[in-house]
Amino acid sequence: MSTDLIDAQIAPTGQFDILSKYEINKLSHESRGSQYQTFRNCSLAVLNSGGYMDDGKELLETYSNFDISVVPTERSVKLQLKSAPVSAFVDGKIIGGIAEHLFAVLRDIIYVNSEITGSQLHDLTSSQGITDAVFHILRNAGTFDRVRAPRLVVCWGGHSISSEEYDYTKQVGYELALRYLDICTGCGPGAMKGPMKGATIGHAKQRDRHGQYLGVSEPGIIAAEAPNAIVNQLVIMPDIEKRLEAFVRTGHGIIVFPGGAGTAEEIIYLLGILLHEDNKDQPFPVIFTGPASAADYFVRIDEFIASTLGEEARSRYQIIIDNPEEVARQMAVGIREVKSHRKETGDAYYFNWKLKVAQEFQQPFMPSHENMLNLELHKNQKPYQLAANLRRAFSGIVSGNVKDEGIRLVEKNGPYELRGDPGIINSIDIMLESFVKQQRMKLPGKEYIPCYRVVSE
Repeated sequence: MSTDLIDAQIAPTGQFDILSKYEINKLSHESRGSQYQTFRNCSLAVLNSGGYMDDGKELLETYSNFDISVVPTERSVKLQLKSAPVSAFVDGKIIGGIAEHLFAVLRDIIYVNSEITGSQLHDLTSSQGITDAVFHILRNAGTFDRVRAPRLVVCWGGHSISSEEYDYTKQVGYELALRYLDICTGCGPGAMKGPMKGATIGHAKQRDRHGQYLGVSEPGIIAAEAPNAIVNQLVIMPDIEKRLEAFVRTGHGIIVFPGGAGTAEEIIYLLGILLHEDNKDQPFPVIFTGPASAADYFVRIDEFIASTLGEEARSRYQIIIDNPEEVARQMAVGIREVKSHRKETGDAYYFNWKLKVAQEFQQPFMPSHENMLNLELHKNQKPYQLAANLRRAFSGIVSGNVKDEGIRLVEKNGPYELRGDPGIINSIDIMLESFVKQQRMKLPGKEYIPCYRVVSE
């Protein structure tokens, strides 16, 4: 990737075409306020879409002179870029999808700051208040369609996977689209791009011109998972917990491809929610899948779930190896059950209000060394509560692997320490070691330096 730089002024897209004077002044003022650094870093990640960097710290240091500012105009605003990556431009003009994503960053970062986290309208200390906030962010981004039948499949998996695994994700996406299903991912490369890429062909073959390719990110992870070019709706949630809740509230089923610690975090989060007694009768199709070469990955995941969360958790998912058509068929069947359930219970098709998401999964977790060491990793609690703590452990490992703040904390204070029941700690260590051996903790070719160590009680 070239590190050549360019200065440019970008015209608005979408909802920024027509703004009031008040909105223009507010955007211009707040874009240089307390959220400026977040706005800048997310914008840089968008401009780096398709680049080779999966390290937030490396990206920020490489483009340390990059700057972005909101320029007011008579009817709207423009974005002024200085020292931006030239790879985001073609013949001096910014790529259309990247421009669209830049204004999505502006919309979400400023909106969340002024209307959600910086407002008294949402009680972010209550479970319902957090869910309402997630709903309002998604609605403001225009992701909802009241008349659209359930058809959104969330796809999780690693941003750095083998070419064989990537091709497999494309084939699954293709089979899903042939059955008129849409795709939602974390919006980055690898297993987040593949299903979307495959689905574009499937939708084209079915002459389905309304395919949805929803990407959901958050500021701390976006540098490692810059939005891919296929995403036609980008939403940036304020933190990882609201990002995960957005996935399970908007999606009608979830497919998990091979990944690393981040994918393990997503799996444990999902199973923890489904294990809550209030969700016992909630249909939610979940399928783990990959090519034959990825079978061992899911063996390790399955063993970990069995040893920590038990058989009830295992009953909430299927494992289908090397069969994209069967994955798509099973997902289509599961989503029909979701549709029937939503009809019977009167729940919305576009947002799963009746799904119980306990506060343990909603409150932001700060992966400091003290917080990581004090996680309750023992079985003397309900399975969904153990899942919540396991999810936090993996969240901290992801932070230490790829997030700028987490990388710096580990560099300063050494690896995070995880302590708990010997059986649970041993299971974590075995699974993470298998990820390292399979080169799933970092890009292949880079030496992995663990950001954690386990301490048995």
